Amino acid sequence: FMVLHDGRTGKDTAIDFREVAPAGATRDMYLDAAGNVVQDKSLFTQAAIGVPGTVAGLTYALEHYGTMKRADLVAPAVRLANNGFPVGETLAGLFVAERNHLMAWEGTRKVFSHAGRLPVAGELLRNPDLGRSLALIGRDGAKAFYDGPIGAAIVAEARAHGGLITAADLRDYKVVERAPVRGSYRGYDIVSMPPPSSGGVHVVQILNILSNFPLRDWGPNSAKTIHVMAEAERRAYADRSEYLGDPDFVKVPVKGLTSPAYAKELAG
Repeated sequence: FMVLHDGRTGKDTAIDFREVAPAGATRDMYLDAAGNVVQDKSLFTQAAIGVPGTVAGLTYALEHYGTMKRADLVAPAVRLANNGFPVGETLAGLFVAERNHLMAWEGTRKVFSHAGRLPVAGELLRNPDLGRSLALIGRDGAKAFYDGPIGAAIVAEARAHGGLITAADLRDYKVVERAPVRGSYRGYDIVSMPPPSSGGVHVVQILNILSNFPLRDWGPNSAKTIHVMAEAERRAYADRSEYLGDPDFVKVPVKGLTSPAYAKELAG
């Protein structure tokens, strides 16, 4: 997702490049024959992967609102991927935590395994495959990813390991530009991401609720302030579970959820 403000025109917009389910996805795809959830199938397998939108979305943003040439934009990342960068303490810790997942697949072993072990802090991490992919995108744009050699490799990997992504899924991916969710809070304008993101709707809803309480008088991190914030967030998350979804498939009552009158009712 991207929310942006065009300083030249004053336009606010929201660009939706969320991943989408492959056309072959089904309601019960993460259940076994007995109807039970298959542990981790929706998290750590090829069947968990949606059709990627990042390359399409960032390319769209650059073409419609950017100022740089695509090849110049990706060049620093290409250099980092090819030449490597020193692994920091945080990344080294993540490698330890995710060891089993990283070592489970040939592709991740190729990138992250150094003679059978994961990189430690201070060692260089190189990824020349990523460098080649980024260079192709810099040269040919999103086409290289969705209808070129990168896409072909994604489809082949999916087919080999029980994934669902097809060449048609990649070719059919579309970026959507949407009107942002809007609100206000104590004199500030809020412009945020609309559904299928739930974030913008509920940020506005939470702030609408909080506007009914004298937080300035109570002070930051006071028991009263923390209590009211937690209760406001609790109600917003209850509504998120009930009402939020993909507007391509369900009607999301954005106007009602972001209504100051509804927030006043919840504040009661």
